[in-house]
Amino acid sequence: MNNLKNYFIALSISFLILIPNLLHPYPLDGTEYSGIQRLLGYSAVQERPSGPKLPSGALLGVNDIQLTLVQHQHLPDFDQIPVDEELQTALESILKRRDPSYGAVVINMSKPDAIEWAAVRPDIKQNPGSVGKLLIMVGLFDALARAFPKEKDRQRILRETNIIAGDWVISDSHDVPHYNEDTGLNSFSIITPKNEFTLSEWIDHMMSPSANAAASVVWREAMLIRAFSDDYPVNQEMAAAFFKETPKLELTDLSQVVINDPLKTAHINIENIQQGSFFTRVAKQKVPGIVSYATPRELARIIFRMEQGQLVDAWSSLEMKRYMYMTKRRYRYAYAPELHEAAIFFKSGSLYQCQPEENFQCGKYLGNKRNSMNSVAIIEWPITTDSNTRYLVSLMSNVLKKNSAWDHSRLAVAIDMAVKTQKTKIEVKDQGDIKEIRGAGQS
Repeated sequence: MNNLKNYFIALSISFLILIPNLLHPYPLDGTEYSGIQRLLGYSAVQERPSGPKLPSGALLGVNDIQLTLVQHQHLPDFDQIPVDEELQTALESILKRRDPSYGAVVINMSKPDAIEWAAVRPDIKQNPGSVGKLLIMVGLFDALARAFPKEKDRQRILRETNIIAGDWVISDSHDVPHYNEDTGLNSFSIITPKNEFTLSEWIDHMMSPSANAAASVVWREAMLIRAFSDDYPVNQEMAAAFFKETPKLELTDLSQVVINDPLKTAHINIENIQQGSFFTRVAKQKVPGIVSYATPRELARIIFRMEQGQLVDAWSSLEMKRYMYMTKRRYRYAYAPELHEAAIFFKSGSLYQCQPEENFQCGKYLGNKRNSMNSVAIIEWPITTDSNTRYLVSLMSNVLKKNSAWDHSRLAVAIDMAVKTQKTKIEVKDQGDIKEIRGAGQS
């Protein structure tokens, strides 16, 4: 881990920070602080002389990650100021050649007292897929803050509370890392009802491999914290009784209250963003859901509020940003090798649906009825490479019959160039070989 501090210049007066881009969140040196054991396995791989290595942007430590706008909480909202003409022209040019379903918001935070932003179709509304797990994380941290006002108590609950999955995790196809103390390495398998992790590890599984099973457990626990307050954690019998004896309609209402209360407090427009239902079949049976939707504008506003320290509070906002930090293989918007030296805080989500069509074969991320792919990302370049450039992006698309992962990765490079250079015409290589295209799409 010595490479961390050698690579990045210590931050001076600034609250500004640089961060890398990759796929498994939470900094690798964070086990003692967070209780996330799989970080030990990933660190062990990095220390080996051979084997796959993370890009340099993925090697920040827990204390390196900060909130860019925390000292600028009283800035006007980004969309209350005029768009930046150069950035707007560049973004329109970048998306002009793309499918008309694309919508994007870009906010340049490199100079916090002079925010720049641009948008193309920022108010298209569609199911956010796994990006909606961000809202579940916000709901969990809000519930913790209500029940445990002291930050040290919240951190203790996250780090020390062991939670058994139960049948809420049925069914899911996402493998998650399981740390083996004997080998010092991680193995990977699907979550089962008997699996047990700390609350912090459940959040990590929800945010990094984007496990639907973990999302259902985290949302369940958020509801239990709101119901039992500082009597949490409760035993399995009490939890089961609560969900069995509480009327279904009340459970649905509570699931929405858990998420919507902190969003409304942060002045997020819940008319334009909603996580309506759980992510696993059994959880949906226990807590009936409603429709899910989001827009690029409101997703961007959530990340903007996080950078301001206004998602629940500054402590919670910073911790949530750490859970978004990518420390595994990068894909989709975060895939591009051109971004390897940057830190990336990332959440991606997709949803595809097929219908009968002559000469069409349905496949993963190839839906002909619906094929949404969505991402939110914070990109932070180290001072040593690019004068502290940092910005956030919210991107949504619905390109039918096509896996858009490669296109998203190319858009990431074009947007990065637009923010850095302030040029209005951006040219990047859109073509890729089979290996590159497949690599961008592996999630």
